[in-house]
Amino acid sequence: MTRALEQRTYWLLMLPAVTLLAAFCVFPLTKILWLSVTVPEPGFQNYYDILTRPLVHLIWMTTLRICVVTTAISIVFGYIVAYAMTTVGRDQRSMMMFCVLMTFWLSVLVRTFAWVMLLRGEGLINEGLMASGLISSPLALVRNEFGVVVGMVHVLLPYAILPIYSHMLGMDRRYVDAARSLGATPLKTFLLVFLPLSKPGIIAATLLVFIFALGFYITPALLGGGRVVMITEYIRVGFEDTLQWGMAATLAASLLLSVFLMLGLTARA
Repeated sequence: MTRALEQRTYWLLMLPAVTLLAAFCVFPLTKILWLSVTVPEPGFQNYYDILTRPLVHLIWMTTLRICVVTTAISIVFGYIVAYAMTTVGRDQRSMMMFCVLMTFWLSVLVRTFAWVMLLRGEGLINEGLMASGLISSPLALVRNEFGVVVGMVHVLLPYAILPIYSHMLGMDRRYVDAARSLGATPLKTFLLVFLPLSKPGIIAATLLVFIFALGFYITPALLGGGRVVMITEYIRVGFEDTLQWGMAATLAASLLLSVFLMLGLTARA
C-alpha cells in the first residue's frame, strides 16, 4: 500500500512538468513534422527537395563546416582553461570560475553586437592595426565565416570549459603521480595518462558545443551580415520571407533529426 501511494505521489508531482513539456515542446515539434509532410501538399516531396536542391546542400555544408571549426577551437581553448583551473590555487580558481560564469549573465545579442563593433572596418581592431602600421587597409573580419566563428567561439567557450573542468575535478590523480614516479616526463604523463583520463569530459563538451552551434541564429545572422547563411537563418527565411512553410518545416525536421542521430552515435560509441 505504501509502495502504491509513493508511485501515485510521484506521478502527481511529475504531472505539471509533463504537461508543460507536452504543451510547449512535444506539440510544437509534432506540428512542425506535420507541416513538413502536408504543406504545400501531402507527401514527402519536401524531403526529396532538400535531398536534391543544390542550395540546401551548400547551406548545410556551410553550417557543418562552421560548426566543426567552432567546436574544435572551443574544445582546444576550453581544455586549456579547464586544465589551468585545476592547477591554480583556490583563490585564482574562484576568480576564473567567476569570469566563466559571468558570460552567462550577458545577453548573446549584446556580445554579438560588441564583436560587430570590434571587427568592422572602422572597429577597434582594424583601427589599432592600421595605427601601428601593420596593415594599410582594413581587414575583412566581419560579414564572413571568420567573424561568425569568432563570435560563436566566444559564446560557446563556457559550454566547453565547464564539462571538461567538472570531469577533471573527479579524475583520480594517483595515476598521474604513479606515472611521474615511474620516470615519465611531464609531457608523456599528460599525453599517455592525463589526456586519456579526461576523454569523457572532452566528448561531453564536444557534443554539447556542436549541438548548440547547429542551432545558432543571432550570432551568424549579425556577424555573417547576410553573406554567411546557416541552416537556422534559412529556416527563418522560409517561414517569414518566402512563406515556404513546408520546406522550412522540413529543414527544421532535418536539423532535429541530425541532433538525434548525433546523440545516438555518441551514445553507441
